[in-house]
Amino acid sequence: MIRRIALAAALVTTPAFAGTYTLEPTHTEITIGWNHFGFSNPSAQFSKVEGTLEFDQANPTKASVNVTIPISSVDSHVAKLDKHLQSPDFLDAAKYPNATFKSTKVEAEGANKLKVTGDLSLHGVTKPVVLDVTINKVGEHPMRKAAAAGFDATTTIKRSDFGISKYVPMVSDDLSVHITTEAIDAKAYAESLKAEK
Repeated sequence: MIRRIALAAALVTTPAFAGTYTLEPTHTEITIGWNHFGFSNPSAQFSKVEGTLEFDQANPTKASVNVTIPISSVDSHVAKLDKHLQSPDFLDAAKYPNATFKSTKVEAEGANKLKVTGDLSLHGVTKPVVLDVTINKVGEHPMRKAAAAGFDATTTIKRSDFGISKYVPMVSDDLSVHITTEAIDAKAYAESLKAEK
């Protein structure tokens, strides 16, 4: 009897890390890298990423993610390069202000590893992309006191596939992509925004 009561109590008090999460923008960043004429490997970040995640720690292959990336948030730490990256030569932010990613399939790849397939829409073109994802941590966020999940992901895309071919191959066609994010329980995140006002 005592054992049953203890088990019931554990089930009640154990947090359920499943549901809808909001990507926390101050801890979400997408970094792209490329080769420049064979001499260097610069990078730039998109730091105003917005998105939602459906995630169940007990069944991660049922997860889904929907992300919007404002092109105007690109930051190479060089103002002149940022302006060029947003120009029609490359990302053409005026014509295509956002890139989006919507997952279509999630597969388990071992302990804390997932393969996430989805549609990347960039520069007016939509193509399938596969992300190699590491689940960093799932648990209660120590500051927000809410369910949270953290992930890193990597992939490589060919920019010419999306109609961005200026200076290929002198400036590499391949773009390396690294994503890091903290996702917070959506209700708790919304409440925290209200409290900050």
